[in-house]
Amino acid sequence: MTLIPEIKPHQSIELLKALHILTRDGKLNQDTRRKLKQVYHLYHFIEPLLNEVILENDNPVLVDHGAGKSYLGFILYDLFMKQQHAGRIVGIETRGELVQKSQELAENLGFGRMDFLHLSVEESIASTALPEQVDIVTALHACNTATDDAIRFGLEKRAQFMVLVPCCQAEVAEVLRRHKSESFGKTPLSEIWRHPIHTREFGSQITNVLRCLQLEAHGYQVTVTELVGWEHSMKNELIIARYKNSPRRNAQSRLEQILEELNLQDLHTRFIY
Repeated sequence: MTLIPEIKPHQSIELLKALHILTRDGKLNQDTRRKLKQVYHLYHFIEPLLNEVILENDNPVLVDHGAGKSYLGFILYDLFMKQQHAGRIVGIETRGELVQKSQELAENLGFGRMDFLHLSVEESIASTALPEQVDIVTALHACNTATDDAIRFGLEKRAQFMVLVPCCQAEVAEVLRRHKSESFGKTPLSEIWRHPIHTREFGSQITNVLRCLQLEAHGYQVTVTELVGWEHSMKNELIIARYKNSPRRNAQSRLEQILEELNLQDLHTRFIY
């Protein structure tokens, strides 16, 4: 097959076909070329973290929470982990059929240090199939509260890094909507989410603000940036959290104040524990 410049020499062609980045006859069209560019861009953020972890632990564990079809996990294994002598990538997903398909693909590709677990967040925290501490937790386009599940898992497992790309964040918007009438009498800030489209967009943004404060309250240093250009995806916010064992002093009080000011007390147990 003719070599394609965008594909790295050690990449699995069969994997790229299975992920529909390459066509069945091994070609790369304009759409899949853009998709591959996005994959490399995400890998660019995670590779330095893996290199940093592996300096201290030559058998690192990366957990991809809310893994779906395990797209991210497979790419990370193919580009990084299979070149290492040790290390493990675990995909956690609540849909059993996706877990089974991912396991079959890993076996077919000979990706022996990939595992897939059919577990809820509570089950994954308690499961003996996972170590008490993991090195990196990722969640790519984990819908609605699945990002919060990944954060909770990462906090419980004392993850050194968390890499999160949130998606479809509806829960906060729903609480804003539910208490909209009483919020009008409580704060003029309620004008920010008075119109339905603003409720949705503000709810999405404030969700990530609350997540960042939550991570900082637990001792993480947080960086927020774009994953790819907005022309590729509107679900584009990338949160990278590094554990520093140095809680930001006022993070929890700010978090509590925002929940109070925006009439979001219903979400207290989700963001504060």
